[in-house]
Amino acid sequence: MADTCGHTTGHEQQPVGNKSGRMVFCKKFQKELPGLDAPPWPGELGQRIFENISAQAWKLWEDRMKMILNEYRLMPWQKEAQELVAKHMEDFFFGEGAALPPGYVPQQTK
Repeated sequence: MADTCGHTTGHEQQPVGNKSGRMVFCKKFQKELPGLDAPPWPGELGQRIFENISAQAWKLWEDRMKMILNEYRLMPWQKEAQELVAKHMEDFFFGEGAALPPGYVPQQTK
């Protein structure tokens, strides 16, 4: 967001996507889409996501993660919360039924 002089305020949301044009076959959407710029999570899970999940699917996950954090009243800096989030993340992207139904169209934000 910019102030009236055009200076940024520091509250910008970084766009999800990739500046390099890197493409992946997204396991969530079952089609070729722009990938992420870097692994979004540490370790093997982050690498799997980087290699197999699109930036669009990651954005969908971010919304789900917010819901999980709020629903369980988790503190994201706590190890237990990170472990629970990682479990949900793996299920979301790679679990049984993780692929979205054919013809799925994401809900438009207002």
